[in-house]
Amino acid sequence: MKKEDCFYLGKIVKKYSFKGEVLAKLDTDQPELYENLDAIFLELRNNLVPFFVEHSQLHKSELLRLKFEDVDTEVDADAIMKCGLFLPLDLLPKLEGNKFYFHEVIGFTVRDKNFGDVGTIKAINDTTAQSLFEIDRNGTEILIPMNDEFIITVDRDNKTILVETPEGLIDLYLEE
Repeated sequence: MKKEDCFYLGKIVKKYSFKGEVLAKLDTDQPELYENLDAIFLELRNNLVPFFVEHSQLHKSELLRLKFEDVDTEVDADAIMKCGLFLPLDLLPKLEGNKFYFHEVIGFTVRDKNFGDVGTIKAINDTTAQSLFEIDRNGTEILIPMNDEFIITVDRDNKTILVETPEGLIDLYLEE
């Protein structure tokens, strides 16, 4: 399994018991969706390695308590500490309406209600306080905040996102 065929689910953050159980912090608003998994890919030395889940349960809201097959001691658990957890993309719940996963809108065209075609989404920058669409407009980078108030519709069929940004925002990037 390649990393680009998977999504990041979370990370193992600490040991839970002396029998190899670990706690994982999940990067999701719906941790209950991932409570009964059969297997998870762990990122070990830049490779995704499948681990089979003996049992799992939610622990204190967003933590998932996991017991993997063949991870039976504290030493075994130490070996997987801080590992990223990944699942195949096809296990992502389908989103509808204006909700979307960052990876699924790469390549979409952004159209502003007042400005017209802005460009193509080349990436999502989520390292800032507010996530941003990184849009390529004929070699010029335009950043638009991913604000619910700006996003009017997400059209998956036509791979477009209609936005209404504050007047002058897009022009800031185009003035020489």
